[in-house]
Amino acid sequence: MCPAYSTTFAVLGIQPEPYAASPTLSARIGIAMLGEEPVHAIALRAQVRIEPHRRGYTDEESAGLIDLFGPRERWRDTQRSFLWMHCATMVPGFHGGAQVDLPMPCTYDFEVSGSKYLHALREGTVPLIFLFSGTVFIRGTTGFAVQQIPWDREDKFEMPVSVWEDLMSAHFPDAGWLRLQRDTVEALAAYKSGHGLLGFDDAVLRLLEDSS
Repeated sequence: MCPAYSTTFAVLGIQPEPYAASPTLSARIGIAMLGEEPVHAIALRAQVRIEPHRRGYTDEESAGLIDLFGPRERWRDTQRSFLWMHCATMVPGFHGGAQVDLPMPCTYDFEVSGSKYLHALREGTVPLIFLFSGTVFIRGTTGFAVQQIPWDREDKFEMPVSVWEDLMSAHFPDAGWLRLQRDTVEALAAYKSGHGLLGFDDAVLRLLEDSS
């Protein structure tokens, strides 16, 4: 018979991971468990969603969110919670409570809704909700018991916009990232060379000037 337990999770903070090779945030997760037996390990997973309706927006931010939500007068219908990422980690054994760092790999690809949303923000916080799931391995006197984390374990967190900005500044200083099809890249490279331009920034700026 599996021992009775109750597990809760809380997001204590989020900060950039300074030594990651690619953009990664680190969420500090507090875990509390009520039960008679120690925890051997937890295979912890989390779905991280953005809940845009939980904050207000300046006119400048609204302009950057048109692609996601349309004009402001439609936001009551269009501002729905959406997935930012899935992340996971292994929690080592503990008894009663523990804290663990949950890696949150990020991208600056503007084809991803989360990146597009975060790029539009200028101040305040990012309204996140963590939906936790996974498997708890309990070590008892008669062996191991395995139980699933209940589906209703969640926690909301207001991540400062500055945390995202610091992460992107560390990996893409004064730059952004766009994904283009190969034909587009080749055409842009040919335009750059044909006009004697030094870089792709110069080519894009010339094209923007010509179209205005």
